[in-house]
Amino acid sequence: MTQKLRIGKIATLLAMLEEQERASYSSLLQDVQCCEGKVGSMDMQKVISAVETAVKRSGLIQDGIYRETHALYHAILEGLEGITRGQWAIGEMMRTVGLRFAVVRGEPYVDSGEGEWIAVAFYGTIGAPIKGLEHETVGLGVNHI
Repeated sequence: MTQKLRIGKIATLLAMLEEQERASYSSLLQDVQCCEGKVGSMDMQKVISAVETAVKRSGLIQDGIYRETHALYHAILEGLEGITRGQWAIGEMMRTVGLRFAVVRGEPYVDSGEGEWIAVAFYGTIGAPIKGLEHETVGLGVNHI
């Protein structure tokens, strides 16, 4: 069950790298599907919805297939747990996030029987809703489809 792709690493790099930094990493994207986006909010549901909407619009998952939506949802929640340090709240705790996200879908294992997996990475800032009082944060969630 050796891994052939590190979809979590790829997602994290995509979320963290600026556009001009990405050129040297383009070879990592050959065997995966991905989409990216940005979201800023004090509402956790808006963050979840932004990722889900971007993924569905890009065709990364099939909207009518429950297991794909379910896998995405759990990967999002796992990534947000890292962002919020296990306290699943932002606005309720008077904090806001400004995040870039990347979602990567692929077959990370050599054995094709292991199927496809999805990784959701977030990178950005979290903090009090006062400009300049936020700090960096990162989160990653990986789930099987």
